[in-house]
Amino acid sequence: MLITPLGDSAVVIRLGEGVDAKTSAVVRTVVRELERDPLVGMSDVFPAYSSVAIFFQQPRESFAEVQRELEVRVRRVTGGGEAAMPAVPGRNVEIPICYGGAFGPDLDAVAQHTRLTSDEVIAAHRGGNYLVHAIGFLPGFPYLGGLPPQLATPRRSTPREKVPAGAVGIGGAQTGVYPIASPGGWNLIGQTPLRLFDVARAEPARLQAGDRVTFREISAEDFARLSVEAQTIPPEMSVDAERAAVADGIEVIKAGMMTTVQDLGRVGHRREGVPISGAVDSLAMRVANLLVGNEENAAGIEFTLVGPELTFRTDTLVALGGADFGVPRWKPLRIRAGDTLSLGPARSGCRGYLAVAGGINVEPVLGSRSTYVRAQLGGWDGRALRAGDVLPVARVTRRVHGRWRIDPRIIPAYGADVVLRVSAGAHAAEFDPAWQTTAFRVSPQSDRMGIRLQGGHGLVRAGEAELVSMPIAPGTVQVPPDGQPIVLLADAQTIGGYPQLAQVATIDLPLVAQLRPGDIVRFQEVALEETYHLLNVRERALRLLRQGLAQKLA
Repeated sequence: MLITPLGDSAVVIRLGEGVDAKTSAVVRTVVRELERDPLVGMSDVFPAYSSVAIFFQQPRESFAEVQRELEVRVRRVTGGGEAAMPAVPGRNVEIPICYGGAFGPDLDAVAQHTRLTSDEVIAAHRGGNYLVHAIGFLPGFPYLGGLPPQLATPRRSTPREKVPAGAVGIGGAQTGVYPIASPGGWNLIGQTPLRLFDVARAEPARLQAGDRVTFREISAEDFARLSVEAQTIPPEMSVDAERAAVADGIEVIKAGMMTTVQDLGRVGHRREGVPISGAVDSLAMRVANLLVGNEENAAGIEFTLVGPELTFRTDTLVALGGADFGVPRWKPLRIRAGDTLSLGPARSGCRGYLAVAGGINVEPVLGSRSTYVRAQLGGWDGRALRAGDVLPVARVTRRVHGRWRIDPRIIPAYGADVVLRVSAGAHAAEFDPAWQTTAFRVSPQSDRMGIRLQGGHGLVRAGEAELVSMPIAPGTVQVPPDGQPIVLLADAQTIGGYPQLAQVATIDLPLVAQLRPGDIVRFQEVALEETYHLLNVRERALRLLRQGLAQKLA
């Protein structure tokens, strides 16, 4: 057992190095204990292959405090190694699959690589009994162990830009099922008509860690019939006429760039492969909400590099935060019915945030109003806003008392050349320390999942052993094979197999959120206890701001 920090907001318990049923049982035992008796401030617990991640919504005082508590807990339920408490038995789940042809365009390539016939590949694949080790990469995506060794096939050298929902693939020594349409590099050998992820179900992910899976071969005719039964879109996921004709709302005249509805994200759904999402610059959203009298988690509007043009159909109070779009920030602004707010290109920074008194009143999905575009989840029909959309807002009348301004020390020091404070990642020792003196440049290939950095000749990992995928979080700095780091952001997947170089301090994540292509990034390793201290200082300042604003807004 090894307990390590994942930055200042999460802890990882490593319970083994292998990918096997025995380790999986220990992982599930530990998860069950933490769900039964959560740690103070725990917001989520996530099982991976051989590790468990515990996330905290509020900062703890120190890592050592959490480490001591977890050591006692884990040893109590595992006896110091193997599970002392029996693991929760998984379910047996059968998945119908139509192999080959248009359903499995890589079947022949797998056959050629393995020196088997296509029929032999199918027979071996459907004859396996698979264990779900983890859910990640995409909402509901199962990483299945137990692939017959003779079927192991390297991932495609060039990933497909779009893999259809239900596609069954082989990647290395694993098999898995794509629950939603997405890019992907696994070898596709078939497709299932089943919906593996559906927010209309009580448990959105059809599979969970510990389940056993078998595949049943079906015909193309069976696939068509079962598809009709499985793909019915639930009413909660569609726009009806009543919702589209909002009387007191905000009309989108121009959408801007990547303009979405966001709150502070989804909590408690990492085990289903659902990212936290939410505002990339969560501090900007929190402060903007406080300035109009909202709860910090109220839904607002996030926009990237180019802001929207919005017409308001009701009197309200708004506040802008984040990047500079030429409109006063960090103060409440009175809006009258019929007013139009135009936000053009950002003068500096990347992402802006608009909070509206009462919040954007879209329906929560999995406990959040945030938009996760990749899975078409939440927000306004799971997509970026378009011209003609009318967002519902609560009718709230608030007055601003007196003249005042907030303490500028609360606002991060946004810039185009930043030093990010980091703690060492799980694999930092395998890289030359020179990464801390390298100036990286932000690549245009950056989005809400993460920013890609370019610098030097690329970072080279000293170790050659294949890594077991581990939990990751916003702020994790991964190093892919090209040696150019990626700093993960709000829409990042829940599990990753790239080496983890570092973890950006939570207090500096707003700086990452505001970086734009061409900006410069440097890393500075600091003691983990310092990042805990800085985060607690910031939270105390926000509590004082909240208390002060309560007297200024009514």
